[in-house]
Amino acid sequence: MRRRRCFLNRLLVFLLVVASLFATVSCGYVFVGGAINTQSTSGLVTIVQFTAGSGTGVSITVITFTSNGKASTKTFCGDQRALFPLDRHVRVDFTPGNSCDKVVTVAPN
Repeated sequence: MRRRRCFLNRLLVFLLVVASLFATVSCGYVFVGGAINTQSTSGLVTIVQFTAGSGTGVSITVITFTSNGKASTKTFCGDQRALFPLDRHVRVDFTPGNSCDKVVTVAPN
């Protein structure tokens, strides 16, 4: 009985060491998707401006929305002109960025 208990204790320790090893090795890089940090805005698209990146290499699209008599401007990464037709009400979900926001979805509103 004593030998069996000793064997089970050693097996338990071995399994804990293996589980700890897998946990530390697999956690080298963890990425949580942007769905957690997604924001949205909506309104009537009134101005669409595109700037091609020359020196910086970053192209941006600036969209001005009007809602309830107030205008707001968002800067999106890349050429997003096709997603924002003028004089249309849209809702855009985006992931905030440092210099520009990344469009997730655009839908009629």
